Amino acid sequence: MIRRAAAIVNPSAAGGRAGRLWPSMARQLRERVGDVTVRCTESAGHATALAGALIEAEHDLIIAVGGDGTLSEVANGYLRNDEPIRPNVQLGFLPVGTGSDFRRTLRIPADVRQAIEILATGKPLDIDVGRVTFVGLDGVERRRHFINLVSFGMGGEVAAGAKNCLTAFGGTAAFFGATLRTIASYRGRRIELELDGDGHWLPFFVSNVAVGNGQYHGGGMRPCPTALLSDGVLELTVIDYLNAFEIARDIRVLYSENVYRLPKVHHLRARRLSARADEPTRIEVDGEPLGWLPLEIEVLPRRLPVLVSPFSPLFAPPAAAS
Repeated sequence: MIRRAAAIVNPSAAGGRAGRLWPSMARQLRERVGDVTVRCTESAGHATALAGALIEAEHDLIIAVGGDGTLSEVANGYLRNDEPIRPNVQLGFLPVGTGSDFRRTLRIPADVRQAIEILATGKPLDIDVGRVTFVGLDGVERRRHFINLVSFGMGGEVAAGAKNCLTAFGGTAAFFGATLRTIASYRGRRIELELDGDGHWLPFFVSNVAVGNGQYHGGGMRPCPTALLSDGVLELTVIDYLNAFEIARDIRVLYSENVYRLPKVHHLRARRLSARADEPTRIEVDGEPLGWLPLEIEVLPRRLPVLVSPFSPLFAPPAAAS
């Protein structure tokens, strides 16, 4: 039984759309959930601090209102030393963001009323969390958790350019515009991957590498279509370097669940991985351009209880990890 609910609202999400919609959303939320404590973010990272404080103040449901970046920051506030601050505190999501890709994997509707109904009647799904260590934008080693996806190469460059004039037309348009601009200048990166600490570094010349707990990023692109949220394994999609003609030819497949059919796409799986490059290679973490290679990633199984529909197919037992 939920005793105390709180909403962490990012009013700047989706170019300020979240702030404009929040008064109406708040009324609908209180009609279905009851009294809700509200906190608004003021800067990057603020949602993480707010989530930790609200959990310590004995709130049982924390609702992230914004995009994937907001949800990711709130999720980071749930954990301390890789473990939940308090067990059984549930995480809810009202998606109003530029990409809102993670809601697709969670099967949360974009419609506000339907998403609120999940907050009122949903069931918690214990999902995996990734821990990533990387070089921050300031050149200092950083560590944080992610719930959806980390990518590097074109993905990092696209994320850096995704807040643009097309945001008003939706996340897919904004990310697609950023993708087109990146294609014009991107020349590929030589990277190496080590999987599960086996000491063997695999060389690739890539356009992009996606490491997925969730399936989607980039405003609807589906780079990790076989990723499961609760199987204790991360899916890796390595896309060899594609020139502008090849990307234009294959763009529909790159946005679909058939990405592994492309001859220049490699599908790998791991619980831990390391990546390095011989030149600066930007990374994005849950849609945010946070730094550069090298990085290390490890999956933390079933760390986060997220509300989804009680009838969701996500509750089906995951296949055994190989």
